[in-house]
Amino acid sequence: MAVTASLVKELRERTGLGMMECKKALVETDGDIELAIENLRKASGLKAAKKADRTAAEGVVAMKIADDNSYGVVVEVNSETDFVARDDSFLAFVNTVVEKAFAEKTADVAALVDAALEDQRQALVQKIGENIGVRRVTLVQPESGIVGGYVHSNNRIAVLTELTAGDDELARDVAMHVAAVNPQVVKPEDMPEELVNKEKDIIKAQPDMEGKPEEIVEKMMVGRIKKFLKEASLIEQPFVKDPEVTVGKLVEKAGASVVSFTRFEVGEGIEKKEEDFAAEVAAQVAASKS
Repeated sequence: MAVTASLVKELRERTGLGMMECKKALVETDGDIELAIENLRKASGLKAAKKADRTAAEGVVAMKIADDNSYGVVVEVNSETDFVARDDSFLAFVNTVVEKAFAEKTADVAALVDAALEDQRQALVQKIGENIGVRRVTLVQPESGIVGGYVHSNNRIAVLTELTAGDDELARDVAMHVAAVNPQVVKPEDMPEELVNKEKDIIKAQPDMEGKPEEIVEKMMVGRIKKFLKEASLIEQPFVKDPEVTVGKLVEKAGASVVSFTRFEVGEGIEKKEEDFAAEVAAQVAASKS
């Protein structure tokens, strides 16, 4: 894979490192930006890099929660452009999708997009001139406890939370925190073992570990892994509305605990193709002359 200027720029933005260092890292990994970040962390003690924000899809997320907070659904519906994501016809279709998911209590996109909904989708595609897709849907329906949620004002981030007790306001506050901070897991012990092992490998390879006795390395690793897990776990994080208290203590004070959270962000995990307009124009000019 060619190492382009835009790829170097993205790595610089995500790591804060110099251009030449980023370019060298990308050359060594043949343009694999995630592997380059991992190698840079090992070589320089770089902290976790920012997540990539290049996405292939625009659109919105939407949710609906039962009046008694017994269950809720969240959906993501995509369009090709942000302009269409604000279109009234598109938003009406999104509302139809979330209402259907709520009524049917489904987390299956294939079941949700039946023949009738597919006809509506295709009609909207014909009207708007962009591809429209229902990407995902999640249902949270605990046997006990409550469900709450939060949708950010831009309709690009939505979170459903499940608590063992508490009220709608508490569940919404926790959901708002998840939307803002984006924790990886609820509790430190929920972190997948492979991610913990990967972090250990990165810590061991950092410059300040070199030449130290194994027992010292292990002792330092314990502290750093503990810090990593604390920063990535919801209940250990300082609550965004009151940093003096952790999220865990906040819900504990209400006689509750966090069971789970589901966070949707529009387009996450899908890379967006970046168009080179100069090259496109040049190609069109060349074609017109041939």
